[in-house]
Amino acid sequence: MNVKNKNLVKTAGILVIGILLGWLLFGGSDKKGENHGHKDEVAAQIWTCSMHPQIRRNEPGLCPICGMDLIPVTASEGTDPNSFQMSEDAMKLANITTMIVGLGDATKEIRLNGKVQIDERNAYSQSTHIPGRIEQIFTNFTGEKVGRGQTLATVYSPELVTAQEELLQAANIKESQPELFAAAQEKLRNWKIGQAQINQILANKKPIQRFSIHADVNGVVTKKMVDLGDYVQRGMPIYEISDLSKVWVLFDLYESELTWIKEGSDIEYTINSFPGETFKGKISFIDPMINPQTRVASARVEVNNKDGRLKPEMFASGIVKNDIGKVDSQEIVIPKSAVLWTGKRSVVYVKEGSGFKMREITLGPALGDSYLVKDGLETGEEIVSNGTFTIDAAVQLSGKPSMMNPEGGVVVTGHEGMDMGGDEKKNKADSNMPSVTEKAKESLKPIYQEYLNLKDGLAADNLANAKKAGIAMQKALSNINMSLFTGDSHEIWMKHENNLKLALQPAPNFKSIEEMRKAFQSISDAMIALTNSFKPFGETLYIQHCPMADNNKGANWISQFEEIKNPYFGASMLKCGETTTIIKQKKS
Repeated sequence: MNVKNKNLVKTAGILVIGILLGWLLFGGSDKKGENHGHKDEVAAQIWTCSMHPQIRRNEPGLCPICGMDLIPVTASEGTDPNSFQMSEDAMKLANITTMIVGLGDATKEIRLNGKVQIDERNAYSQSTHIPGRIEQIFTNFTGEKVGRGQTLATVYSPELVTAQEELLQAANIKESQPELFAAAQEKLRNWKIGQAQINQILANKKPIQRFSIHADVNGVVTKKMVDLGDYVQRGMPIYEISDLSKVWVLFDLYESELTWIKEGSDIEYTINSFPGETFKGKISFIDPMINPQTRVASARVEVNNKDGRLKPEMFASGIVKNDIGKVDSQEIVIPKSAVLWTGKRSVVYVKEGSGFKMREITLGPALGDSYLVKDGLETGEEIVSNGTFTIDAAVQLSGKPSMMNPEGGVVVTGHEGMDMGGDEKKNKADSNMPSVTEKAKESLKPIYQEYLNLKDGLAADNLANAKKAGIAMQKALSNINMSLFTGDSHEIWMKHENNLKLALQPAPNFKSIEEMRKAFQSISDAMIALTNSFKPFGETLYIQHCPMADNNKGANWISQFEEIKNPYFGASMLKCGETTTIIKQKKS
């Protein structure tokens, strides 16, 4: 019995120890609950594409757009809803680089083109003081050097021969009529016949048949205007002689550059004929008036040219550096490639943590390949310096605030943009449009036709055609029957009509195509507003944009064709611009 009890106690003790070990090994934590939580965490993981962040998947795989491997969305992506995340690998694939904003010298470089020209103060018109026929020419080609007093040509003058004969006759009666003798001598002196030659005539007692024409100045013959045998009149120019020991280098200044260049500005320039050699000088004079044909003023640099190296009409290229920052300070300067520009807004992408965020900035003047930043950035911040458009495109697709969509929102692309379920959106948009009859729309077509003619005239640099179209557009506007616009459209039409009248008012008085182009911006703005209100043209129209127009502020225009033909610059930058909006309409 004792043995039996001992065995029972022993068995019970082993059982208790086993239960205790089992609890310690398997019961100390809720493994089931822990596994369940882990499964929830895995299920909550989101996978996206580094190049197309609008893609969201619950499991890894390939991007349906580009085929790249999907990557897990990191927890940091949710910290700022307006921040766009991009991995280092994606940045390398997209060739995106960044830079730290720092201070630099705010020096604006203005590049000028010009030519070597004759110093007008040293140009002389050599004329003849003797009328007659050219008997001999001793200086007979352009470019020949002449010295003061050198004989240039000889002239036979019947009038001078007669005057000499009168002198000889007066000499015979000078005792009785000294006044007549004095008058005969004075007549010869008026032809620049010196006293020595007069004495020679009296001594020889016969007229001199040929008289020499002597150079009045030293220099180079820059123009020859007579040939052997030509008859010349007294005071007639026969040569142009210029002293080339001093020359001018005249640089062309466009209107936009006049602000930055003053008399006394230092300039470094090169002459195409002397590669690798740099000249320095000061701008001594700037034309007070713009040339109405070329639309430029000339900036003059005076150059000592005793060695004669510089020849008139040689091409020159110069650089004027202009410090435009604060005195004894440096300014924030960033490269142009970092800036996205919409005409009125300038934005950059700032790197914050592992993401990029758009920021609007205020730009100062352009400094060659850089911009001066007036407001919006601080030193030490990191911005995208290359690949800014790539970042912005990805941001637009992700629905975050971007250059063209500052309020954010997912961009509709592909089949997502098709209305597969009815006309609810279209009807909602149309409900905001003013009601206007087809007859009223039809009456506006002549305005559009003349506007397009005006645009074509400016693109072709044809002032006459552009001016003609502007006047015709005025007339078409005055012929609109206001009674066709009724109800809510009447007040809207009155506003558009007034804006167009103001924009077209100076059309008949334009003297240059630049004046017309400046007014064309206001005309285009009014026409675009009219199009958005009434959509009257009945055909597809393209709203196009030139970022360089209006002193780099940008300007728009309407075109019937997608091909860019820039009316703000014409042939000089005919293809500059892009289509920003397409207005598709059904023909009425």
